[in-house]
Amino acid sequence: MPVHDPTDLAANGFERRLAAITATALRADSVERDELLAVLASSDDDLLDVIAAAGRVRRKFFGRRVKLNYLVNMKSGMCPEDCGYCSQRLGSTAEILKYSWINPDEAAGHARCAIDAGAKRICLVAAGRGPADRDIERVTDTIAVIKNSAPAVEVCVCLGLLKHGQAERLRAAGADAYNHNLNTSAENYGRICSTHSFTDRAATVAAAKSAGLSPCSGAIVGMGESDDDIVDVALALRELQPDSVPVNFLIPFEGTPLGGHWELTPQRCLRILAMFRFAFPDVEVRVAGGREIHLRSLQPLALHLANSMFLGDYLTSQGQPGEADRAMIADAGFVIEGIDESTLPVDRHDLVVTRRRGAGTTIPANT
Repeated sequence: MPVHDPTDLAANGFERRLAAITATALRADSVERDELLAVLASSDDDLLDVIAAAGRVRRKFFGRRVKLNYLVNMKSGMCPEDCGYCSQRLGSTAEILKYSWINPDEAAGHARCAIDAGAKRICLVAAGRGPADRDIERVTDTIAVIKNSAPAVEVCVCLGLLKHGQAERLRAAGADAYNHNLNTSAENYGRICSTHSFTDRAATVAAAKSAGLSPCSGAIVGMGESDDDIVDVALALRELQPDSVPVNFLIPFEGTPLGGHWELTPQRCLRILAMFRFAFPDVEVRVAGGREIHLRSLQPLALHLANSMFLGDYLTSQGQPGEADRAMIADAGFVIEGIDESTLPVDRHDLVVTRRRGAGTTIPANT
């Protein structure tokens, strides 16, 4: 009688399961929780098959286009919230740039450089619990300057928890989208932040959507969460029906509570991105902060899963040079989406480089 290798049987079982997951996603139907967990639990031996399958879904809905987004940090540091992952948090000793609000012309200047470099969306960000009315005025003035020179560019705003009427003011001023990430599961949320709740965050995403702003909301991974936490936050996001889902990989800043968390491998990051693609087959999935640190030389494979990425630097850390981003896209056989188109296992603190250029400095931005 023939002897069957149990590992072959297991591989064939996952192969059939992956085919069924892919077929569901290609129909833009909802992939169930157990199937998403199976993707995260798959082995490194299955990784290229997982990427190829999720890549089919990505290409069906987004072709080979890559949307570029650019962050403008309107003010840096001095946030009163205690989010454990954040270098701008209350009590952080991370040696980041700290400055108050930059003026609209400076912000628009950085935006213009990014637009000229291929960015389709400009993200205006200010850390804090939420904006005061004066802060909303600062941002609406900035939107006006940006839209005056580039009326077709998308402007996304990220200011924390919104009060009544603030989302409507941003929409009336020309903002296209609002970002507020859920970050992790509701069950895990209290472990990473005590000054506001998961419910607070979900309510702000819903309020922005009700005001006519395109909802942008995603997650941060690498904070000690379980596979269940990652799938649970993906399902919570799916209930909110965001148009954009950024997937961030923790940047472990020394001087923050999570500064010692170096638990991600490139393979783990790719499985997480694949899971988000299966969970959001026809929604923009963005490979966001920390990709350079954790994906490293495997960054191009992420483009087969995510159809969107940030160009240049992040809020408080340096990113890959903009020229290298554009070369990576071209070398991998992808194209930058135009404005007129629809849409580490060991400690490597040497890879976390504090931003010292762009907004809040006199040094040109990384575009």
